[in-house]
Amino acid sequence: MSTAELHTLTGAYALHALPEDERREFERHLADCEACAQEVRELSATAARLGLAVAEAPPRELRERVLREITTVRQEAPSHGRPGRTGSAGRTGRWSTYALAACIAAAAAFGGVAVWQNRVAENARQEADRAQRQNEQLAQVLSAPDAKTSSGELTGGARGTVVVSQQENRAVFLASGMAPPPSGKVYQIWFNDEGTMRSAGLMDPRASDDAVLLDGPVDRATGMGITVEPAGGSAEPTSDPVALMDFPTA
Repeated sequence: MSTAELHTLTGAYALHALPEDERREFERHLADCEACAQEVRELSATAARLGLAVAEAPPRELRERVLREITTVRQEAPSHGRPGRTGSAGRTGRWSTYALAACIAAAAAFGGVAVWQNRVAENARQEADRAQRQNEQLAQVLSAPDAKTSSGELTGGARGTVVVSQQENRAVFLASGMAPPPSGKVYQIWFNDEGTMRSAGLMDPRASDDAVLLDGPVDRATGMGITVEPAGGSAEPTSDPVALMDFPTA
């Protein structure tokens, strides 16, 4: 593929729409082409913002129907063949006892499966509700009439964009091209409250491009920072910041 053709792939790459061989070839080109790298960062941030701004929750009845149906185990009706002959009354009694024990064990097993399925379904429902609420709040910030945006370069050539809405009293951080944190570590975001750092949540360590609704109100915060912390996060920063960004004021 020619260099001219590679220059046209920034949009498809930002949307993860390239075949594997073309993605590898474009990433080699990306390492040597700052113009394409800059365009990919900007397109990734824009795509994340636009996609989240038009998020729409599925109908509630659809979710309830799916959750109800996944807890249903369809079973075939038992066969009613002719009873077989037995050699003696003792053998008949013995096989009846074994059959009864097997039925009790099977009933107990299926009961355990049903309990497990109900628990999994409930956990999935709670996680879906939490994710839905968070996405709705994130979209409200991104689409707020007073939303203000500030962008900047991060460590390692990554790019970050922060969107702040005083009306919603919330902020969103959009990252593109973030290198994965070291093994057993996670990126933690902090509000900068006039020099005091307040935890604002964790980034997904598996995602190089991420959109994070900062945890908690903006209040007096004038900016944000990112540090590398042990998995699960820390009560206060334990490393030097890998990024510092001021919140937009105009």
